[in-house]
Amino acid sequence: MDKMRALEYFIAAAEEGSLSGAARRFEVTIPAVAKMVTALERHLGAILFDRGAHGLSLTADGERYLEGCRPLLEELVAIDETLGTGVERPKGEVVVGGPAFALQNCLAPFLPRFHQRYPDIALDFRIANHVSDSEGGSIDVFLLFGWHDTPNLVQRPLQQTRYVVLSSPDYWRRHGRVEHPRDLAGHTCFAFRNPRGVLLDLWEFERGGEKHSIKIRGWLASAHRNMLFDAAMAGEGVIRGTDLIMLDLIRAGRLEPVLTDWNSLHAPPVSVAYRAKHARTPRVRAVIDFLSDSFRRLASARGEATTAATPRPIWYERGYNRASSSLRR
Repeated sequence: MDKMRALEYFIAAAEEGSLSGAARRFEVTIPAVAKMVTALERHLGAILFDRGAHGLSLTADGERYLEGCRPLLEELVAIDETLGTGVERPKGEVVVGGPAFALQNCLAPFLPRFHQRYPDIALDFRIANHVSDSEGGSIDVFLLFGWHDTPNLVQRPLQQTRYVVLSSPDYWRRHGRVEHPRDLAGHTCFAFRNPRGVLLDLWEFERGGEKHSIKIRGWLASAHRNMLFDAAMAGEGVIRGTDLIMLDLIRAGRLEPVLTDWNSLHAPPVSVAYRAKHARTPRVRAVIDFLSDSFRRLASARGEATTAATPRPIWYERGYNRASSSLRR
């Protein structure tokens, strides 16, 4: 029995909750995983999994074994990597999870720079809006937008985004530019539905001591930001987006911001999260540094390196389905 491989398959099966999930992770057949796990159980003289119709669940022996062997295996992998490649040339695969819009708009432009510096690191990007998403157990580094509780992970802030209100230059010519938040009541505004399922139909603004909460209305809402972006660029209405994502569209003149002298409240923070033990692995550390540097460059491009962190809004804390519901409470 290949003990190292058996341990890897066992840990993957435990994290994925199935032999098929472990097989997908290592790109092998399900029987190959089953054979190794069974051989490991026979070697230990203990049953590690209860096999049921709904998948695998760890037995008490399996939980104790997982708790003891996982950190040892990860430490061994980290040591092998450091000795085999040196700190300056880490290699191997790193799985990065994050929202699709952030991976595409924030990270993709910087990937050639990363690959040039770390040619032996393979990146596998996966869509994950929460650390609890189905593939969470396979992800090494999470890029998070918004307010997340990650008790089992190290979470480090990267940047604070800012909201901008935008539409196409043609839309502003036809309908008039918004000069005050109250003016939004006369415009078609498109609402984003965030990954928690909350419709962000309440846009709040502050300038000096003046505050305004505007319940926006329009004929389009979507959980897909690009759909809203495309509608706004087509001159159909007004959107609100985070500045770090909208920079290229603004520079290209496809979208034009308004109310730039107002602070649009409750823009989401950006953070990176990872398991503490992974910080010792050179390839993972290189990716964490890459994320930090990418967002630092984006923040610098907007003309201001940092923005004050924003607290969680009331609608987030109370679990409303619509942000505007907080106005009635």
